[in-house]
Amino acid sequence: MTKPGKAEEEYFAREDAEKLRKLAADQRASLAQGELERLKALHHKRCPSCGMPLHDVAFRGLTIERCFNCNGTFLAAGALEKVARAEPNGLMNDVLRLFEHHAPAK
Repeated sequence: MTKPGKAEEEYFAREDAEKLRKLAADQRASLAQGELERLKALHHKRCPSCGMPLHDVAFRGLTIERCFNCNGTFLAAGALEKVARAEPNGLMNDVLRLFEHHAPAK
């Protein structure tokens, strides 16, 4: 058995990300608006890893959220794209490419 190549790994990572995106959309659609608001209030500004409060920290012109309990660092929507644009051939651009939303083939 041979090890998959980079292109094949990226393909499957994108496929997995798309499945998770669709699952989240289905879950969101099935929840009532009141339940969505309750969940947001319950988790807003909380670390998804340990549940402690997140704090806004300025970093390279961006505001990131940092948990000082577990040292988790979290980016808001759009922030990863800004980091990736700063280094077009860097690791962050490679990571971002894995999670780009591609329209399904018809």
